[in-house]
Amino acid sequence: MNEIQDVIKEQNRELRGTQRAIIRDRAALEKQEKQLELEIKKMAKIGNKEACRVLAKQLVHLRKQKTRTFAVSSKVTSMSTQTKVMNSQMKMAGAMSTTAKTMQAVNKKMDPQKTLQTMQNFQKENMKMEMTEEMINDTLDDIFDGSDDEEESQDIVNQVLDEIGIEISGKMAKAPSAARSLPSASTSKATISDEEIERQLKALGVD
Repeated sequence: MNEIQDVIKEQNRELRGTQRAIIRDRAALEKQEKQLELEIKKMAKIGNKEACRVLAKQLVHLRKQKTRTFAVSSKVTSMSTQTKVMNSQMKMAGAMSTTAKTMQAVNKKMDPQKTLQTMQNFQKENMKMEMTEEMINDTLDDIFDGSDDEEESQDIVNQVLDEIGIEISGKMAKAPSAARSLPSASTSKATISDEEIERQLKALGVD
């Protein structure tokens, strides 16, 4: 592709050189045209018809030649434009070729089947992880939130209270609920005094 671009550049240089040469030739023809016109007028003034006829033929020939330079110049300009378009197309083709190579290299690295398999494996392992996490959470909930544990915890509390001489079951049955009024002086006698509780705690070694 580089060789083709070099050929196009060389052709453009030649066309520009040709265009400059045509312009110089046209300028020279225009100069001769003016000289012939002056010469014809001079011969006409002195009545030399034969010289006027010969000079007039030369003027017609010269003007035809000048007209041809315009046609050739137009053709050269068209060819120059075409080569510029071709050069632009070659550059675009080169860019597309580079892009195609890049895409091809990426496609080789990014195998669709392997990519799909990777995504499927990720989804499968992610589901496994979510299921494992859910199972662990359910197990922990069963361990810490089970009714058996609550009953066991309550049994331990009752046992400790029984050891220090507080019959929680009997006292709680007789104790007023939160919606009832505070105990009166007569009912407070049925409860164990603070001194008694402290004495029993000291006996158990609890300060």
